[in-house]
Amino acid sequence: MANVVLPASFSDNVTSDITSDITSNNLPLPQSVLFMCNFNAVRSPMAESLVKYYCGHKIFTDSVGIRSEEDCANPFAIAVMEEVGLDISGHKPKTFADLMDSSFDLVVTLSPEAQHKAIDLTRTLDCRVEYWPTLDPTAVTGNRENIMSSFRQTRDMITLNIKKRFDVNYFPKV
Repeated sequence: MANVVLPASFSDNVTSDITSDITSNNLPLPQSVLFMCNFNAVRSPMAESLVKYYCGHKIFTDSVGIRSEEDCANPFAIAVMEEVGLDISGHKPKTFADLMDSSFDLVVTLSPEAQHKAIDLTRTLDCRVEYWPTLDPTAVTGNRENIMSSFRQTRDMITLNIKKRFDVNYFPKV
């Protein structure tokens, strides 16, 4: 049976005991992490790239979407990751069915739809599931700067969650 953890932003009487583990970082460091979002073109590739940067080879990291409608990473996601020195331009979106190995210690979901899919997957997989509600920057409209700002906000939100969750002895400047 999976352990489901909600983020600190959902703290209330019901979840405060669970979420205090995340913010105090009392959770064991997983050996493998899967990030899930809707299309594997923005949020989960950002998260995958950031964990690989911060944790290197200590944690095997991959990402998927619940469906793939894109054939490459979102250009705005590529641009904001390049701003911090990370290249996701070669990322190819994939679904859970495309994974070579489906055994992960931790599945981090970044959207409500991905959270529901992850809960369904725990019927057959033994893994911990954490939900990190993350802004979908593709929903923002307006000029280029407004859109870039929303993608930066998403990147920074994911970075902060990664720094809180994973035991990293150093935080390189990103």
